[in-house]
Amino acid sequence: MDRKKIYNPESTESVNERRIFGGDPTGIFELNNIKYQWAYNLWEVMLNNTWFPKEVDMTRDVNDYKNLTAAEKDAYDKALSQLIFMDSLQTNNLIDNVNPYVTAPEVNLILVRQSYEEALHSQSYAVMVDSISQNSEEIYELWRRDMMLKSKNDEIAAIYTRLAEDPTESNFLKACFANQILEGIYFYSGFTYIYTLARSGKMLGSAQMIRFIQRDEVTHLVLFQNLINTLRRERSDLFTEELKAEVYEMFRSAVKLETAWGQYITQGQILGLTDEIVEQYIKYLADDRLTSVGFEKLYNVEHPIKWVDDFAKFNDQKTNFFEGTVTNYSKGSLDFGDDW
Repeated sequence: MDRKKIYNPESTESVNERRIFGGDPTGIFELNNIKYQWAYNLWEVMLNNTWFPKEVDMTRDVNDYKNLTAAEKDAYDKALSQLIFMDSLQTNNLIDNVNPYVTAPEVNLILVRQSYEEALHSQSYAVMVDSISQNSEEIYELWRRDMMLKSKNDEIAAIYTRLAEDPTESNFLKACFANQILEGIYFYSGFTYIYTLARSGKMLGSAQMIRFIQRDEVTHLVLFQNLINTLRRERSDLFTEELKAEVYEMFRSAVKLETAWGQYITQGQILGLTDEIVEQYIKYLADDRLTSVGFEKLYNVEHPIKWVDDFAKFNDQKTNFFEGTVTNYSKGSLDFGDDW
């Protein structure tokens, strides 16, 4: 694949001729005339979701963190360190590795917005670390010192590196699936450990920060689901049996990797997250992500911790990402209701 030209006045490409990649854009963002309506709708949803880390009160977390058990503190630190790595990776990956090959301007918009949001999440983690840690370098250096985390990060980055080194259409599509795994499995798993602490009344500020972050990640997940589904319609030739086999193997590998990581950081000592529940939840996420892009389930398991989905919600927020209908985007505080 060739990188798109940033200025291309010779282009005569019409709106209907636009492509996710391989098009011939002028470089002008003519947004009164668009091909991929889902992209522009998603852009508006992302704008409506705008928030800033300093809006979240982390005051209570300072004392809560001091009173965590050693196991809880270890899980919190490692989950946070993993999230820091993934958002750092995504910020650069989207701008340097994915967007240069995307030739539809309305899709360029949301990739740039996503990159901004990933950078915002990095700031959010910095606020969390500064609030609870007397030595922030301990958490920021975990990705170097913890070999379990280092090996996981190496595997996550490998597919993105493959696209950078060999930018083919097939590798671009595989990178889309890798993004879906990152946004829809690895991030969701990491969020769950912090939600579990908050469910027992600890680290509520951290959980509120994660709720904002996860709301962004929902749109990121939908973005890549739509990219994959659009490419399936426009470039069905790419969805070979070989590609499908590789995708299934990517998901199997991700489930194995994330299950081992989840069990490693919880050590069976985080209330409500047994080794069995961790594994089943990861498998449930994988199945859900696969079916959203037209693939069959691998595991056929039930959602073992449905309370997580309710915990992550903002009031009565309901969004149809294909129509862009948004009913509520308020920044309410955590509401535990009668069941907490």
